[in-house]
Parts: sequence; C-alpha cells; structure tokens
Amino acid sequence: MNNKEFYKLLDEMVPNPHCTLDYSKDYELLIATVLSAQCTDERVNQVTPGLFKYDIKELSKMLPTDIVDIIRPCGNMNRKSEYIIEIAKRLVKDYDGKVPNNREYLESLPGVGRKVCNVVLANLFDEPAFAVDTHVFRVSKRLGIANESDNVIEVEKKLMKEFPKEKWLRLHHQLLLLGRYTCTAKSPKCDICKMKKYCQKYKER
Repeated sequence: MNNKEFYKLLDEMVPNPHCTLDYSKDYELLIATVLSAQCTDERVNQVTPGLFKYDIKELSKMLPTDIVDIIRPCGNMNRKSEYIIEIAKRLVKDYDGKVPNNREYLESLPGVGRKVCNVVLANLFDEPAFAVDTHVFRVSKRLGIANESDNVIEVEKKLMKEFPKEKWLRLHHQLLLLGRYTCTAKSPKCDICKMKKYCQKYKER
C-alpha cells in the first residue's frame, strides 16, 4: 500500500475527523461510549442531555429505574442503566469521580471492553489506539488492510502494524466516519469514494 497516497485520499474524504459523541466531562464520554454499543452516536447524543443533567455523584446514588426511561432509545436499557450506576459508583469511590488513564482499571468496569477503552484513552488522553467498531471493522477489510476472516482483535493488530503510531488517532476517526457515511454496510457510495482504488469489495464488483 502507498501510505502517502492513502493518507492524502483519506484526508480528502474525511478532512475533519473527530469524536461525534457529545460530552463536556471525562466521565460523560465514558458513559456515552458505553451507551453507543449497538446504537448510533446520533441517538446517544439525543438522550445524554437528560442523563448528564445529573453529575457523577448523583448518578452513583440512582436506581436503574431512575435511568431506564432516559436511555430507552439506546436499546438494552436495563443492562446499560446498571452499567452506568456501577461505573459512577466505582469512579466516585476509586478516583473521586475522575476517569483515570489506566487501561486495566477501565476494562474492569462493567460495559467497558477494549473498544470502549480505546475510545476513552484516545479522546481523553491522546493515547494512540485503534477502536475497532463495526465501521472500522468493515472498512479495514474492504480496503485490504485485514482479511475477511479476521476478528476484531486481529483487525486492530493489523491496523497498528500497517500504520505508524502517530497516525492512529486521526486514522481511527477517519476510517470510522468513512464507514458511517460513505463505505456503508448496505449500498456503499462507491461512486463518490476516492478510496475505491484500494477497495477489495469494489474490485470484486
């Protein structure tokens, strides 16, 4: 792969990559990312104003029934409400409500797997990471960076091997947004995509 050309074309497709979840406090990003599992960022952003009117200490003292109706549009609301309360309790108890730059600790929180942790570390602490969500997973395979049979961890490893660490934060957002708006799962917009010269799916078609 010609990485220099790859970056140039991707910059033209996604010139302003950024996190699309709305947050103003560190724990808000963590909770919003947990809510985004099997849910769009747009929908998460619709419900979080009602949730984030409560601070972290207030959230830690709530019952799941206090939260369920607020986050219902995000799906799996019963489990996610339990996650939110337990995350809030743990953060208040262990770090006075702050989110630590500590992968081991974050991944010990309910609802926080490797993908969520990567999003949080990258956006809060500028830690180089590739958060492989459904969009990054799909685009990486279509662009020939990963094999069709690769799982999430294998895709992440191949992305980290293919690109220098200083590029990871930007590329993560670019691949995610490319997949969300152009290289969609169904009916990808190949006619307007400048990345199609790298795309295995396009070549097959």
